[in-house]
Amino acid sequence: MRLDKFLADTTDLTRSLATKAVKSGRVLVNGVKPKSASAKVADNDEITLDGERLILQTGHRYILLHKPAGYVCANRGSAHPLVFDLLKGITNRLDMHTVGRLDLDTTGLLLITDDGQWSHHLTSPRHHQPKVYRAWLAEDLCADAEQRCERGILLDDDPVPTKPAQLQRISDREVLLTIHEGRYHQVRRMFAAMGNHVERLHREQVGEFVLDPDLPVGEFRDLTEAEIALLAGG
Repeated sequence: MRLDKFLADTTDLTRSLATKAVKSGRVLVNGVKPKSASAKVADNDEITLDGERLILQTGHRYILLHKPAGYVCANRGSAHPLVFDLLKGITNRLDMHTVGRLDLDTTGLLLITDDGQWSHHLTSPRHHQPKVYRAWLAEDLCADAEQRCERGILLDDDPVPTKPAQLQRISDREVLLTIHEGRYHQVRRMFAAMGNHVERLHREQVGEFVLDPDLPVGEFRDLTEAEIALLAGG
């Protein structure tokens, strides 16, 4: 592979900007400045840009992001910041998509991939993973909220009640809610149907997979092979 193509595939640089980076001495191949951006590089070469080693990603990518508030689950065309803006160093992020969505102000566990079959498996009604949300409410929770969630709640402008959901009351204004489907703004609409308002919403868990407690807000990491299989039910 040509060096300029390698740089374009592993950074945000275009091939022309990669050529300029090589000419300015920012790029080293095995510790040596290459003569030109058209130089051939091998798989085992150590290539650095500004002292940082570059790795060519092969195969599909599976990412866990700790989503902050104020970001939308899109990779283009929004007036708000995009969750994909947080994926620094990932050059194929325009080819990636979120597995389901979290709305603008919801924080927490968000999965991102370029593997459409894997994400379809996770979001298909046949394999739908239960999702656990922590919600902070504006008003005290009604006395029969647990029973109403378990029976299913009729949402505004929706003729079919929600599937049975499990509500754990941490306090009268803080709860854990486990849902088994993914309707539009479902958690917020469920509490609205019970005469309440969600002030803050955070997704903690998808299936058996729990958000890393030590992963900072706005940061991401790759899933392990075991986690990929776990989320896919395999």
